[in-house]
Amino acid sequence: METEEKYNQPKWRTWLKRVGLAGFLFFLAKGLVWIGIAVMAVYAAKD
Repeated sequence: METEEKYNQPKWRTWLKRVGLAGFLFFLAKGLVWIGIAVMAVYAAKD
């Protein structure tokens, strides 16, 4: 039944899920990069 429901979904909903996942991964990576920059700045300031 799940496969039937999956194929019956509108194309915009499937597209929205893909964009949502891509957006989540993008902002996760962006946040991790900013955390890394902050950690490097603190580490550099201690020296």
